[in-house]
Amino acid sequence: MRGPTPLPPERAAALSGLYAAATRATRRRTLAGFAVVAVLALLAGLAAEVRPLVFIANIGKFTAYIQEILPPIGLEHPLVDVRAWYWGLPNWLALLGETLLMAYLGTLLGGLAGFALSFLAAGNLARSRLLRIGAKRFLEICRTVPEVVFALIFVIAFGLGPMVGVLAIAIHTTGALGKLFSEVVENIDMRPVEGLSASGATWVEMVRFAVLPQVLSNFASYALLRFEVNVRGAGVMGFVGAGGIGQEFLVAIRNFYYADVSAILVLIILTVFCIDLATEQVRHRLIGPEHAR
Repeated sequence: MRGPTPLPPERAAALSGLYAAATRATRRRTLAGFAVVAVLALLAGLAAEVRPLVFIANIGKFTAYIQEILPPIGLEHPLVDVRAWYWGLPNWLALLGETLLMAYLGTLLGGLAGFALSFLAAGNLARSRLLRIGAKRFLEICRTVPEVVFALIFVIAFGLGPMVGVLAIAIHTTGALGKLFSEVVENIDMRPVEGLSASGATWVEMVRFAVLPQVLSNFASYALLRFEVNVRGAGVMGFVGAGGIGQEFLVAIRNFYYADVSAILVLIILTVFCIDLATEQVRHRLIGPEHAR
């Protein structure tokens, strides 16, 4: 079997020259892109007053604080030391449960609102352009304002308490999940929708029977992921008087209760770690059948 016919030397040289020129052009564009990113990073660092020398000079204070909050556990009586370290465990667990309930309720309320608004904000389903634009802008407002800002506003309006954290988380979750849900809806297969529309189905019926079966698994996955985020956010809500474990954590920091700081911090980390593992398994089970199809 004969091999490929070699190109004439002149043609091969011309092609090699074109390939080398294209390679050099690509290399120049890549280097120019890296240069632009580096310059922008430098300008951003200058504007944000990032000072590496100050960071290096004061890094010892950070490590010293870490050493201060390390638990006083010795080898002679480790169990006694652990019990002394977690002296406030019943109260901390109650506050942690309050934080989890804040995150759960805020995610539920925000998820329901985002679910309803996502169909209005989806470009392939919205019947009114003004309604779609209004829904998108409302979702942007909800997710642009930080949760802590909403919490501060609600503290002024309603006073201290977990309800403030629930409302703040719910509003921010509405904006975040509403955007994610609407993007999922915009990527659906429109043939079932067109078929129901041709048969005279109403808009609600099209959403119920043609859209929801395609998007529910992704909706659930995003909602679980948002719950993980909201658990962390609910822990911070206590810093502005919204209740939960964050409020106790702030008290420990302000009063220099170093052992309490590390104990509460470890408790929060372990809780988030367990939630991440559990929700990850649930997400994989929900998305698995969808990918199998």
